[in-house]
Amino acid sequence: MIPLQKDNQEEGVCPICQESLKEAVSTNCGHLFCRVCLTQHVEKASASGVFCCPLCRKPCSEEVLGTGYICPNHQKRVCRFCEESRLLLCVECLVSPEHMSHHELTIENALSHYKERLNRRSRKLRKDIAELQRLKAQQEKKLQALQQWLGQLEHMPAEAARILDISRAVTQLRSLVIDLERMAKELDTNTLKNAGDLLNRSAPQKLEVIYPQLKKGVSELLLQPPQKL
Repeated sequence: MIPLQKDNQEEGVCPICQESLKEAVSTNCGHLFCRVCLTQHVEKASASGVFCCPLCRKPCSEEVLGTGYICPNHQKRVCRFCEESRLLLCVECLVSPEHMSHHELTIENALSHYKERLNRRSRKLRKDIAELQRLKAQQEKKLQALQQWLGQLEHMPAEAARILDISRAVTQLRSLVIDLERMAKELDTNTLKNAGDLLNRSAPQKLEVIYPQLKKGVSELLLQPPQKL
C-alpha cells in the first residue's frame, strides 16, 4: 500500500489516490480527500465501527461526506445503490421489505458500472450521428441532381423535408452525447440517479421518435433505382 503523503495537502493532491483532488471533502481534523476515496475508506472502516481520518487517524464523523451521503431516513452512511428505485441505501434500508427483492450495487461498483454504460451509450450515438450525416450527404447530392433537372427547389418538398429531419435528429443526438460524456466525467454518488435517468432518456426505444424510422425511410430511398426524369 502506498503511504499517505501529508505534504501533498498543500498541492491539492488526495493522500489516498495520490491524484488531484476531485470533489474534495474535509474531515473534522481538516484534511482533504476526494469524496469517492474517503467514501471507500469509510465503507472499509465500517466493519470496525470506528471511522478515523486516513491521514492522522483522529476520529471523524461520517457526516463529513455530505448530506447526499447520509441516509435521510436513518441518518446512517449510504453504502449501496438500488437500481430499481435509483436510491442510495444504508444498511437499515437494505433489510426493509421494499428493497429486499431489489438489485443493489456497492457505490464503488455502481459508479464504475454506470460510467461504463454512459461511455458506451455515447459511443453508440456518435456512430449513429456519423451514419445520419452520411445519409444526409447522399440525400443532398440526390436533391442537387433533381434540382438541376427540375430547376426549382419547391418542386421537391419531400426530399428537402427529409434533409431537414436528418439535421434535427443529428442536433438532438449531439445534445445527448454532450450530456452523456459530461455525466460520465463528473459522475459521483450524488449523481448516480441522474445517470440512470439519462440512460433511460437515451435508450434506443426512446429514440425511435427521433431517428430509427427516419434512417429506415432514407435508407430505403437510397436503395431505389434513379428515377428517369
